[in-house]
Amino acid sequence: MDGNGRGKRGRKAGENAAPSSVQVLDRSLALLTVVAEGDGSTLTQLADETGMAPSTVHRLLATLAGHGMVMHDPDTGAWTVGLKAFEIGNAYLRFRKLGTISRPFLKGLMEESGETANIGIEEGGDVVFISQVESHAPMRAFFRPGRRGPVHASGIGKAILSTWSDKEIAQLLHGRELAHFTDKTRDTLPALLKDIQEIRHRGWSVDDEEHTLGMRCVAAPIFNEYGETIAGISISGPSVRVSDQKLSTFGPIVRERADALTKAMGGKRPEEL
Repeated sequence: MDGNGRGKRGRKAGENAAPSSVQVLDRSLALLTVVAEGDGSTLTQLADETGMAPSTVHRLLATLAGHGMVMHDPDTGAWTVGLKAFEIGNAYLRFRKLGTISRPFLKGLMEESGETANIGIEEGGDVVFISQVESHAPMRAFFRPGRRGPVHASGIGKAILSTWSDKEIAQLLHGRELAHFTDKTRDTLPALLKDIQEIRHRGWSVDDEEHTLGMRCVAAPIFNEYGETIAGISISGPSVRVSDQKLSTFGPIVRERADALTKAMGGKRPEEL
């Protein structure tokens, strides 16, 4: 090694070191972007466009292909975006559409109930909140967009689960501990399924201080054109305002708003198919 810290071939010291996982991820995403921008690129073209060695590009492409992010045509040698990347892109568009179309429904629900209105989806056994219209009351519920919550202790989560079969619910929660938040949390599968049965009969779910003491929530599911559940809409507020009487009043209202949003999305309830 010479005084400039170079090896025999003139490379800087450490240049031959294996890249970190962050570097690999960064290169993979950069490569995926280049693939997505083209109509089909060969290995050589991708190496030229990214400035990476062909061997590095090939290794990254193989990894991306293993996850369905890219596809290879052996006849032409072209690499294109894979089905998984397409699904992820569609998910973004779907959730963006949900957030945009649901806004007036959330606003109307908040104005009619006086409580915070929310919309969220199920992902990996959690509820992910997409959008919210806050109540004007000083004491109110707040869920930051992107926040995740446990599906078993959420009004939206239980509303979505109520459209699944008991077997599907059991499969989703298999091997997972149902966290205990309050004495009202349905933290066992039998207790949750019993509650789900009541939700199916009623048409809307209730989170009765099951996640946070002093907070209640009423929710109903939203469906796509195939009658599949894609989200849930809810109103949340402090139990001192959301009394038992208001729960019975809010339930049909939330269900009606959910059905209206389903139609606005071009969806249908399963029984309408």
